[in-house]
Parts: sequence; C-alpha cells; structure tokens
Amino acid sequence: MSKKSHSRALTKRHKVAIAGVAALGAAALAFSAVPSNAESTTSEAASSAAVAYSSEQLKDLRSDVTEQLADTSLQSQAAEAAAEKKAAAEAAAKKKAAAEAAAKKKAAAERAAKAAANRSAQRAKVKAAATKTYANNLDGWIKKSLDIMKSKGIPGTYNGLYRNIMRESSGNPDAINNWDVNAINGTPSIGLLQIIKPTFDAYHVSGTAFSQYDPVANIVASANYAADKYGSIDNVNGAY
Repeated sequence: MSKKSHSRALTKRHKVAIAGVAALGAAALAFSAVPSNAESTTSEAASSAAVAYSSEQLKDLRSDVTEQLADTSLQSQAAEAAAEKKAAAEAAAKKKAAAEAAAKKKAAAERAAKAAANRSAQRAKVKAAATKTYANNLDGWIKKSLDIMKSKGIPGTYNGLYRNIMRESSGNPDAINNWDVNAINGTPSIGLLQIIKPTFDAYHVSGTAFSQYDPVANIVASANYAADKYGSIDNVNGAY
C-alpha cells in the first residue's frame, strides 16, 4: 500500500482522535506550568484537569489511535488484495473465452475444409464416372452394362452375362433368330441375349438406347427381365 493512501485514510477517519491527542498534550503542559501561589480555585481546576488528562490516559488514547491506524491499514490491504483477485479472475475469464473462441473457429475451419474436400472428391468421382470409357467390344459392352445395372439395382455378374451371351448369340449383337416360335409369331429373338421386342420394351432401362440391336441396351434389358423372373441373370442356364 502506498504512503499516499495511508495519509488519506488518516485524514478521513482519525482527524478528531489526533486532534484530541494534541489538545490533551497541550492541556497537560499548560497545567504543569501554573504557579504554586495561584488561587485555590485555579489549583483545584488544574488539579482536576491534570487528573482528567493523566499521562496514563494519554498513553491509552495514543494506543487506541495506533490500533485504529493499524486496522485501517489492514482493511486497505484487504481491499487491494480483493481488487487484485478480481482483476486476475477477469483476466482468466477473458483468456478462457478467447481460447474457446479460437477453438470454435479452428473447428469450424476444419469442418469447412473437410466439407470442401468431400465436395471435391465427389466432383472428381462424378467426373471420372462421366468420362469413363469402354471398349467397343464384348468385354466393354458387358462392363458398361454392369455399371448401369449397378446404378439401377439390377443384379448380375460378368461371368453370368458372358456365359449367357455366348450361348445365345456367340457375342454377335446383330444375331437374329428367324426360325423359332417367336419368329413364327412375328417377334424374333434379337441381339446378344436374344430378347424379343415385347420383352425388351417392357424391361427397357432408361438411359440406354431403345433398340434390341444396341449391345448395352440389349444386355441391360435382358438382365432386368432375368432378375424379375429368376432373381438374376446368373441363375439362367438355358433358354429363358
């Protein structure tokens, strides 16, 4: 605590007490200087005053003032300690709030970065799917058909398709059957999986060509029909 604060506390709280001490001291000096031949009334008054303001009483009064000054000092120190504690608490609260704000900002930035990365990956995936190319042969037709079937939820495997294609058309997308009962009825079996027009129309898959001679459209429509009737093209092992 500074010297200035001690002085201010003393002026405000103990002005009267200190003045009393000074007055008592002056009175004691005055009475001790009274002549021995003074009038009896004066001697009696001086004697009474001397008794009233004895050195013992002055000592007690000084002790009381000292105790009050010490109490004021302790109170002032306690107030300063409380103020420092409050300031420290406020600083800690601000530091904690700043740390929490920084953590939230960092988390938000990480989420944004992750979302951006996911969007980028998704765009790359879509782009790759959009630009995927297939060979213009039986292998490419089957692979393209499998990708379309997967996107439409149509079951089937490469081996299942290949096995049935080789049995039905030997891999010739222009193959046509002009001698069976379907041909006699005017709906010959056409294409890789030898599908007739009514069946092709009923099980045609959107996004593919609307032609029995188109290899991919033929495979996907036939696989769609087989899934409906047999559970999967893989379950077909003969004429269907």
